[in-house]
Order: sequence, then structure tokens, then C-alpha cells
Amino acid sequence: MGSREKANNAGHMFDVVVIGGGISGLSAAKLLAEYEANVLVLEARDRVGGRTYTVRNEHVNYVDVGGAYVGPTQNRILRLSKELGLETYKVNVSERFVQYVKGKIYPFRGTFPPVWNPIAYLDYNNLWRTMDNMGKEIPAEAPWDAPHAEEWDKLTMKDLIDKICWTKTARQFAYLFVNINVTSEPYEVSALWFLWYVKQCGGTTRIFSVTNGGQERKFVGGSGQVSERIMDLLGERVKLSCPVSYVDQSGENIIVETLNHEVYECKYVISAIPPVLTSKIHFRPELPPERNQLIQRIPMGAVIKCMMYYKEAFWKKKDYCGCMIIEDEEAPISITLDDTKPDGSLPAIMGFILARKSHRFAKLHKEIRKRKICELYAKVLGSQEALQPVYYEEKNWCEEQYSGGCYTAYFPPGIMTQYGRVIRQPVGRIYFAGTETATQWSGYMEGAVEAGERAAREILNALGKVAKKDIWVQEPESKDVPSVEITHSFWERNLPSVGGLLKIIGFSTSITALWLVVYKCKLLNRP
Repeated sequence: MGSREKANNAGHMFDVVVIGGGISGLSAAKLLAEYEANVLVLEARDRVGGRTYTVRNEHVNYVDVGGAYVGPTQNRILRLSKELGLETYKVNVSERFVQYVKGKIYPFRGTFPPVWNPIAYLDYNNLWRTMDNMGKEIPAEAPWDAPHAEEWDKLTMKDLIDKICWTKTARQFAYLFVNINVTSEPYEVSALWFLWYVKQCGGTTRIFSVTNGGQERKFVGGSGQVSERIMDLLGERVKLSCPVSYVDQSGENIIVETLNHEVYECKYVISAIPPVLTSKIHFRPELPPERNQLIQRIPMGAVIKCMMYYKEAFWKKKDYCGCMIIEDEEAPISITLDDTKPDGSLPAIMGFILARKSHRFAKLHKEIRKRKICELYAKVLGSQEALQPVYYEEKNWCEEQYSGGCYTAYFPPGIMTQYGRVIRQPVGRIYFAGTETATQWSGYMEGAVEAGERAAREILNALGKVAKKDIWVQEPESKDVPSVEITHSFWERNLPSVGGLLKIIGFSTSITALWLVVYKCKLLNRP
């Protein structure tokens, strides 16, 4: 009762309070404000942006130490950023990529490293084809309703990869593919969830590609500007350093209290934070059992993002673009991209320390981490210039109490079919956004925008301002960043798997042996 009086006395009454000032929460608030809803955003940190964060200093000008990449089919973030006056530029892949495996360097062009061993080639081809075909069975908006949902959800991705792959080379690369895409280990994640994740990003090629894929572009000036410019538009409706500690919807209006005891009253709430972080908030009445269980069971991935700056882009002298795929258990970094500014200034290589490696290398001093990364780049790029950086910037997302990790939450085996269906379900007048609740490019900035705008339209529908049929909106393709359809050759579609080849060989061998037996028997039976 005291809280309610306090809220009324302070005049803190709003239509909607949004918890979380990342891209999802702010895109929700922006849309609500455009419909003249009285909205307030409460952000726990002293900055907006959530898992996007643009650091600015004299050494780097600007650098994205969090979410950075956008590409074709990510039409919502492209539309929103254009509306905010932002421009994109293409990540450099003009020169060759480098694969480093078993101490050897293999330069290549294209999305995936070439495979010269014919048996391994069949294995790789079958791996990508099988994952994409399995993904086609999974509805993006309801993966728990897939025909084989229960069966696939019991498997880890390690189980599935070991089942699909015959060769060690394909198996090891498949493990790395999981690490890179969801910053988790294959044995940690549900096969159903990972197959869904790849499918809703457009398939194995789209999610992994730079050109025509998820890593094609970055924002000139950094991705943090998306949130900063929305905050500028909203003005005093965004409050920083206000972690929400209490949400009470037992009365006529909802009472929201922050850790510093500020109290606000509203009709609706949007929670736009990672699911696991809602466990930091006290709810009255308590959350329903399924929601309560879900938020305890989907942890965040683990990553340290590292940017190494050099006097010049020495890798280009060797016809390398700066993208390295590194398969080496002792190496800190697993994948890199060129992070040089679009005008060619401030040459840099961005690298990810992923999953199990992020825990191991986080225990080292920053300078030791930096030295190990430089030594690795010198070895992979074959250049001593890699040992002479001019600056180093890094961000360990596992340290962030208001993120818990990066890039996204993952589903361990058994969780999606049991609890997944409640991820977007409102709890009374509390609605849920955040990239984890998206159905396209979940885990990316695109998913954050989709989820934020969808949650906003759900509330606008409840307020009578938007029709129910308009809650889910099909986004038109970006004219500035059009997508190219991903097609597969006849051979990619029809080559047998290694197991299939062995069956063919076995069948052929059996027929030949049977023919020889019949032939010899006829000879023996001759009078």
C-alpha cells in the first residue's frame, strides 16, 4: 500500500514500463512512443545498448566490443538503423581467408574451407545438407511442435554430430561451427535448439557467411549508436542506473520498484532482458511454474571479444583478408575478421575466445592473453609483424552482471520441448521481448528489434491501438542490402554420405561376389 501511495504521490504513472535499455527494449519503447503511449525505459547499467557496446577512445576512434554485425535478410535492424541515420559498410573479404589446422595454413576463398580428401568432402557435404534438411522440419515460431522435436531435443549437438560425421576432420569442424555460432559447447546444447537456431538465421551458409550472410556489414560509427539515438529521441523517458528489483501486478496498476527505491506505476510491463536475469527481479504474484523453471534453465553463452590494432594491415601484403578459422585446442582465438575502419584507418583484427576457451583464458592476465593472441596471429599469418600491435581492446561478456554472457541464451537438452513454448507468453500484464524471444535471427540485433516491436504491438493491441492480425508484421526486404538466394549444386544435393557410399560399395561388392559364385558353380556343375 505504501509503495502505491509513493508512486501516486510522485506522479510516476505510465502506460508501459520497459525493463532493459538494449536494442530490444528501446525499439519497443520507440514504437510505443510513436503511438503516443506514455512509456518509460529503466536500464540497470550507466549506458544503453545492452549486449551492443561501442567503446570510444583516442586509440580506436570507435570499436564494437559487443554485437556488431548485420547482413542481408536482417531487414528490421537495417530499416531501423536507416531511420536513425546510420550507414553500414562491408567487412573486408577481398583477399583470401585462412584455415589453420594441425599446424598447417590453408588459404581459400568462399564461405567454407575447401576439402581435398574425397571421403572428407562427402562427410562435410552431408553434414551441412543434413543440418539444413533437419532445420526445414522445424517451425521457426514453434520449434517444440517439430515432428521429431522430442527425439532431437534429447540429443546434444555432440550426439548429432558424432552420428552424422564419419571423419574426424568433419567432426572437429562441426564442433567449431557450434562454438562460433552460439558461444557454447556441442555437448551443452540441444540438437533441436541448435538446428532451430541455424534454420531461423537462414541455414548453415547464411549464418556462417560474411558476403550475403550474417557477418556482411558493420555500422559506420558503431552499433551502439542504434540505442544511443533512440535514447536521444525518447529523452527523459530513459532512465539509466536503475536496476529493477520488484514488479507487483497484484493491484489495479503495476508497481515497478528499482534497486535505488524509485517507484513507478504503469498499466503494462515489457521485460526486455536476457531470460535468466529476470531471476534477479522479485515478482508479485510469483511467476508461473513453467516460466520460473525456464528462466533458471537457459544459461548464457561465453565469449571474450578481442581487437588487436596494428600500424598497417600487414596481412593484406600476403593476400589475406584478415579472416582466420583456427582449429587448435591450445589457440585462444577460434575465428577472426578484419576490423579495420571503412576508410582503411586503424588496421585491426577482431577475434573471439569462445565457450570453454573463454573460461580458461579469462584466468590469465590481460597482457599474457594479448601476447598469446599475437603469437597465434604471427604463426597463422606467417608474419612477425603480428607481434608488434599498437593497441589492444577486449571485452569479457561473462563479467557483465546485466548480461550474464554473450551472444545469447542457449537451450540445453530437454528444455525446449518442456518449457520453450512459454518464452513469449505474457504473464498477466507483463510481456516479454529480448532477442531470445525472436523467430528470425534470434541471438542477433535483428532478433532484438523483431522481439521488441512484437511485444510493443501486443500491448498496443491490448490498448486497442493495433489490430490482433497486425501484431506479427512481415518486414519488406531492405533495398539497400538485398539478399541473394542461397542455392546448392546438383552434386551438393545428391552426392552420397560416407555411409551411403559404403552401402553402395557393399551392395556392388555383394552383387559381384554373388555373380562370381553363380558363375563358378555353373562351371563346377558342367558335365
